[in-house]
Amino acid sequence: MQEKSVQNGNSTYEMTTNPGIKFPKEEDSLSEMSRNSEDRSRGPGGLCCADAGNPAYKRGRRFQLTQMIVLPFIPILALIVQTAMSLQYLLEYRNDIEDVETQVQIATDLGKFVTQMQLERSEVAFFVFTNKSSQPLRSNISEQFAMTNQTLEKMITWPPIRLPQNRQLLDKKEEFITHLCNFRQKISSEESTVQEVLAWYTSVNAAMLDHLTTRIKETDNSGVWRYLLAFKNILRSIENMGIALTYGISYYGRGQLSTSNYISYVRHESLGSDLLNASLNYALNIKELHSKLIRNLSDYEKIQQRSEEILRNQKRNASIEDAMMYTDSLTSYIDELRKLQYKLRVEIKRYVDRDLKEAANKEAIGIAILITVLVISPVIIILVRNAVATIQMYAANLADKARELNKEKKKSDALLFQMLPTSVAQQLKQMQQVPAEYYEAVTVYFCDIVGFTEIAAISTPLEVVSFLNSIYKLFDARIECYDVYKVESSGDSYMVASGLPVKNGNKHVTEIATMALDLLAGSSVLKVPHRGNETLQIRSGCHTGPVVAGIVGTKMPRYCLYGDTVNTASRMESTGEAQRVHISLEMKRALDEAGGFKTEHRGLVYVKGKGEMDTYWLTCKDGGLPKRPDPPAYDDAQPQYMKRFMEGYHSK
Repeated sequence: MQEKSVQNGNSTYEMTTNPGIKFPKEEDSLSEMSRNSEDRSRGPGGLCCADAGNPAYKRGRRFQLTQMIVLPFIPILALIVQTAMSLQYLLEYRNDIEDVETQVQIATDLGKFVTQMQLERSEVAFFVFTNKSSQPLRSNISEQFAMTNQTLEKMITWPPIRLPQNRQLLDKKEEFITHLCNFRQKISSEESTVQEVLAWYTSVNAAMLDHLTTRIKETDNSGVWRYLLAFKNILRSIENMGIALTYGISYYGRGQLSTSNYISYVRHESLGSDLLNASLNYALNIKELHSKLIRNLSDYEKIQQRSEEILRNQKRNASIEDAMMYTDSLTSYIDELRKLQYKLRVEIKRYVDRDLKEAANKEAIGIAILITVLVISPVIIILVRNAVATIQMYAANLADKARELNKEKKKSDALLFQMLPTSVAQQLKQMQQVPAEYYEAVTVYFCDIVGFTEIAAISTPLEVVSFLNSIYKLFDARIECYDVYKVESSGDSYMVASGLPVKNGNKHVTEIATMALDLLAGSSVLKVPHRGNETLQIRSGCHTGPVVAGIVGTKMPRYCLYGDTVNTASRMESTGEAQRVHISLEMKRALDEAGGFKTEHRGLVYVKGKGEMDTYWLTCKDGGLPKRPDPPAYDDAQPQYMKRFMEGYHSK
C-alpha cells in the first residue's frame, strides 16, 4: 500500500530523531570486507587451494597464464569462424547475383521476342482486317517476318509452347520455326481467319510471358525483382493493348464489333491499363517518364476518345482510313511504351551490374577481414595477457567500492522516499517531469500541542526536541496502521492527508477519522515535562474537499498540498478545543454517508477568511478503537541523532 512505502520512507527520514532505526556499522563491515579480501584466495583446503588460484605461487601463475591465453582465444576463434562463414555467404551471394544476371539475360531475350511477335501480330491483323490490303500498316510484312526470325535465332533458351490448333507441344526452337513458317504461308494464301491469327499469336506470347514469370519468381532473392515484375507487366500490358488494337481495327474497318469481339476488346483494354499501372508502381522512375510521355504525346487524347468510341460500339460506316488513323495513333503510343520497356531493361542491367560490383567488393573486404583477424589474433592474446594483470589488481578494489556505493545509494533512496511519496520519488529518479495533480476528494488532518509555547519557554532546546521526538515517534507509529500520508511536521504542528498521492475512493474520510481518534487516545498518556503528572493535550481539526498536490522547489523539494481544503482544515484545528476533533460540515456528511462514526453538533463558528461555518465534534467510532499498548513514559532526554552527533564530535 502507498502509505506503508511512504511511511517506511518516513522512518528513514526521521533517522535523526528516531532511536528505533539502526544503521550497519560501516567501519566494522568495511574492515571485515578488507579482511575477507586479503584471504580471498585461501580456502579450507590449505595451501593446495592457495597454490591453484594465488599468483604468488608458481602453480597459481601457471594457472593464471593458461586462463589469460585460453579465455581470449575463445572469442578470437569465434571471430575467425564467423568471418569465414561471412566470407562463404558473400561467395554464395556473388554466385546468386551471377545467376540472376543469366536469368535477366534470358528474360531480356524473351521480352525482345515477344515484342517482335506483337509487332508481327499487328501487321498481320491489319492485313487480314483490311481484306488483304496491299498497303502495309507500318512496314512490309515480309520485313517484319525477317526481324522476328532474326530475334528468334538469338534466343538462348526456348520454353515449351502448345499451339492452339492441335494443342501440339513444341519444346524445340526448330519445331516452332517450322510451324511459324507454315502459319505465315496460310496468312499469305488467305486461308486464315482473324480469330485464328489472334489465337495463334496470343498463345505463343502467353507461353513466352508465362516462362518469363517463372524466371522472375526464381530471382526473388535479389533486389531486382521489382524491376523484373515491372518489365513483365509492361510486356503483358503491351500484349493486351495489341490484342485490343486488333479489335479496334475490326471496329473501324467493319463498322461494328460482334458481342464476343466487344467483350474481348473490353477485357484486353482493361487488362492493358491495369498491368501498365502496376508496372509503374513497381518502378517509380519509369512512372515519371510515363507521365512526361503522356504530356508530350499529341495523339494521347485522341487515343482516349477513340477508346471511348469503341467502348460505346455504336454502328458506323466502315472506314479503312479511320482504321489506319486509329492504328497509327495507338501504335505510336505502344512504341513509346516499348521505349519505356527498353529503359527499364537498361535499368535492370545497371542494377545487376551494380550488385555484381558490390558483391565483388564485399568478397574482397571479407577476405581482407579474415586475413587481418588471423594476423592480429596473436597480438591480441599478448596484449590481453599484459592487461589482465593490471585489471586483476583493480578488480577487487572496484568490487569493494561498488558495494559501498550500493549501500550509500540505498540510504539516499530511503531518505528520498521519506521526503517524497514513493511514486513521485521514482519519477524524479528517472529524470521525469512530475506535474501537479488535482484530487477531487481528500481529507486533511491538522493537530498541534496545547500550550506548546509555555512548555518551550520553561524547557531547554534539547528538552523541547526530545519532547517533540517522543510525540512524533508515537504519531508516526500510529499512522502506520492507516491509509494516510504524512505531509509534514513543523514545530508542534502535525499534518496528515488521506486520498493522495494514491487515490482510495471514499476511504480517506474513515481513515482520517479513525486515525484522529487513535492519535487523540494515544497522546493522552504522554506526560508533559516540568508539569508533574499533567498529560499531553492536542487540538485536532479535519476537513474534506479537493486539493492540488505537487513538487515545490529545487532546493530540498517538498510534496505540498494547495487549495482551500488545506486552509479550512487548518482553521478547524485552530478554532477547536483541547482533546477534541473538530470537523467541518463536509466531512460530517461524508462520515454519515460512510457510517460507523458518531458526531456532535457544535454550531456556528466564525472562521477567519471563511465567515461563519457550521461545524461538528467527532466523538467516537462505533465498536471502539483497536487496543494498542501504551507508549513508554517520557524518558527520551536525548534523541538518537544527538547521541550520534555528540559521539562523532568527541571522537574527533
